[in-house]
Amino acid sequence: MKSYGGKVLFLDRSDINTDEIIPAKYLTENSKEALKPHMLEDLNLEGFNAQDPAIQEVRVIVTRANFGCGSSREHAPWVFEVNDINVVVASSFARIFRQNMFNCGMLAIELSQSEIDELFMHRGAGASMAIDFENDRLTIRSGRGEKTFTYQIAEFDKALVKAGGWVEFADAKY
Repeated sequence: MKSYGGKVLFLDRSDINTDEIIPAKYLTENSKEALKPHMLEDLNLEGFNAQDPAIQEVRVIVTRANFGCGSSREHAPWVFEVNDINVVVASSFARIFRQNMFNCGMLAIELSQSEIDELFMHRGAGASMAIDFENDRLTIRSGRGEKTFTYQIAEFDKALVKAGGWVEFADAKY
């Protein structure tokens, strides 16, 4: 099973769409690795720079509502996967994006808006997140302290993540 957790990138905006996650002009690339340098390059968010070297250390994204809206491409979770980001935490996800995350063996964790607000209180304080996958808990730690939250993922989606994604799940079951 993949490792989950690490340094957190806070994207303080709702409705971040798949074109901002990975621009459409790169969808003709024939490998996930070719997507790597283009993650979030079209994201319009004040103060955000996709070329900041610190982004290479990020393993978790915390954001707002309706993350991954737009088209239903798998390239959006793939660009996170190839950049070693295996967890996105939001108050809600576009349905297809969320399922594509699980299908790739990655975590799409939904928390309430008030819990997301609590997570954002750790922004700018060197935040990192630990995921206790077996017990459905995440813990954020920063210079502002530590807080643990519980989350729920459907059993089937949890099985996909545990297997490493849909292909690995199907290989083991069928």
